[in-house]
Amino acid sequence: MLPQAFLQRVRQQLGPEYEEFLASYDLPRAVGLRLNPLKWKGQTLPFSMEPVAWAEYGFRYEPGQRPGLHPWHEAGLYYLQEPSAMAPAELLDPQPGERILDLCAAPGGKSTQIAGKMGGTGLLVCNEYSPKRAKVLSQNIERMGISNAVVLNETVERLAARFPGWFDRIMVDAPCSGEGMFRKEAAALEDWSPENVELCARRQAGILDAAARMLAPGGRMVYSTCTFAPEEDELTVAAFLGRNPEFSIAQVAAPWFAPGSKEAPGTFRLWPHKLRGEGHYAAVLVKNQGHEEEPALCKGEKLPRQLTDFMKELGLKLPEGKAVAFGDTWYWAPVQCPELKGLKVLRPGLELGQCRANRFQPAHALALWSGVTGPVQELTLDEAYLYQAGETLPASQRGWLLACLGGVPLGWAKGADGMLKNHYPKGLRRRNG
Repeated sequence: MLPQAFLQRVRQQLGPEYEEFLASYDLPRAVGLRLNPLKWKGQTLPFSMEPVAWAEYGFRYEPGQRPGLHPWHEAGLYYLQEPSAMAPAELLDPQPGERILDLCAAPGGKSTQIAGKMGGTGLLVCNEYSPKRAKVLSQNIERMGISNAVVLNETVERLAARFPGWFDRIMVDAPCSGEGMFRKEAAALEDWSPENVELCARRQAGILDAAARMLAPGGRMVYSTCTFAPEEDELTVAAFLGRNPEFSIAQVAAPWFAPGSKEAPGTFRLWPHKLRGEGHYAAVLVKNQGHEEEPALCKGEKLPRQLTDFMKELGLKLPEGKAVAFGDTWYWAPVQCPELKGLKVLRPGLELGQCRANRFQPAHALALWSGVTGPVQELTLDEAYLYQAGETLPASQRGWLLACLGGVPLGWAKGADGMLKNHYPKGLRRRNG
């Protein structure tokens, strides 16, 4: 049962469209996935799909097909994402080589979409305040084979003090009351109240103001929510513009979406009765003036011999970047990675592996990174399921190998005595065939 206070307000918002909106709750919800351009090389997915008009690489699929169980999902060939949720990152229009911040990034749908458009270049900083959600975010960055991302678990205030006027683009997919997810998530419906809407609006104001400080002059920021509440959408944007006169709403063509209300013309609403997706709101903001500052960049370190020997033996070539060590674990950080000392860091770049005594243990992230080449053992679909369940398989050759399905790396394995020792992480193993 939808809350009466919610229904009364939506009736006022939609007028004659209200009954059509209400009827949309009786329809099957749209489900989608987004191909990962960092990995997808033309493989044909075994699902019936149709393109999402507003999202490059976005597709809807039939709910009964369950692509989350296919080995390619865990290998990061695609990301399961509701179609409307693909819109904000498209509106952000990320470009290769830029410095981009996803401020409220978990679980990682928009971060991984942005990373795909950056093509492994530039710097993507993904932040999440909740430690539990930040861990999930870090796992999805790894799964999608992203090498140019730094994952943080920080407050927006600490980041604003550290990176004033530094980012070319910022995504603010703000925590909200979740009205647009009522059909998808029962928890959003259970937690809703007019008081929570007001609480979210106050929180969003603080997040937006912090983001404004971090955007470089001429930069673009997208503010998005998955709610219909004007207090969290147009009114929040209008109040932000009043506090930050150096910003304006960008005039962006998006013919698939309904216009926002008169309080913030030029913004967008995604209504479930107008498109096959859940409810969202988005505003594209530009910073017309301000000051840009350059924080110190982190210094690279010399890679240990064990690691360089491993890379040479397998013929692996890393992208432009610099080595960073956290204990005995080595990462390959983006060239523009800032100094991270004093920040809560989950992932300072691509995890390479651990150096212990005279040997190197490669990280799962290194296997999933799309740029990896080297000795490969191509698996059948049945073998891929067994591999991801931790089973031992026959080996085609000796030494470290990439277990692959259709040219997509699933993880590491090591051939010896005709058998393939399985190095798929124990925490990820599951019987999903």
